[in-house]
Amino acid sequence: MTDTGGVTEPLDQPVRTRRDTRSAERPPAPDPLPYPVVDNHCHLDMAGSDGDWLSIEEALARSSAVGVPRIVQIGCELPSARWSVQAAREYDALVAGVALHPNEAPLLAERGELDDALAEIAELAGDEQVRVVGETGLDYFRTGEEGRAAQQESFRRHVVLAKDLDRTLQIHDRDAHDDVLRIIDEVGAPERWVMHCFSGDAAFAEACLERGAYLSFSGTVTFKNADPLREALRTTPTDRVLVETDAPFLTPTPHRGRPNASYLVPLTVRSMADTLQHDLADLCRAIETNTFAAYGGPWG
Repeated sequence: MTDTGGVTEPLDQPVRTRRDTRSAERPPAPDPLPYPVVDNHCHLDMAGSDGDWLSIEEALARSSAVGVPRIVQIGCELPSARWSVQAAREYDALVAGVALHPNEAPLLAERGELDDALAEIAELAGDEQVRVVGETGLDYFRTGEEGRAAQQESFRRHVVLAKDLDRTLQIHDRDAHDDVLRIIDEVGAPERWVMHCFSGDAAFAEACLERGAYLSFSGTVTFKNADPLREALRTTPTDRVLVETDAPFLTPTPHRGRPNASYLVPLTVRSMADTLQHDLADLCRAIETNTFAAYGGPWG
């Protein structure tokens, strides 16, 4: 195991606070799934804007009760990456992902800290509890032209790191489809890679699938205005589909705007089954099989 002695963030309090909670009231638990699935992208370290936070124990208890017994905990800046590694060491239901979010990379580059931050991510990624390098990628919605060079450099180096360490790559892509594919083609995709919170249409889905990606669908696939995303889901082979929350963001219908958590995954999976006209239990089994294939086998 790599020595990550810098992991100091306490697990009994959140590392970050989300900025856009419109309602602090947590939704009720949905009916349990008939077969377990994994939430393959979650931020357990993040609290609501009012400080509301589910402890790891409570978050896992709620999700397990509805058929979501395992979570991929994603840290996408240095404090949350350290927290994620520590959490995965202490809780068998968790594995970790570590990276610098694409919106974080330009800020670090401006301060002359990007190289050191990437070096620490590489050290953390060597921990045996880390199965993911991510979320990395490109975000042209929140970062303008002036920050794109730093984003692209950071993304390239994360791709290389995933390949060097045989970790799964998780990609964040917002308004940057063409450049994401261009860099993947130039650097070469890892053996296992995931388009986190897939946000494209059917044509982009096909382009990612041709390159070997898994496509992970979040609560956005339940939104009323998400017909192109549902068409992308219908385009995706059943053996390439994953599910996630991106909690505390992207809460599925009918609770959009309220805090998200892994226990709400059943709402998304049921919506996906309806879109695909698949048996719910069969889809759950496929998602679970795909998740273990994407992340190197079961855990917990």
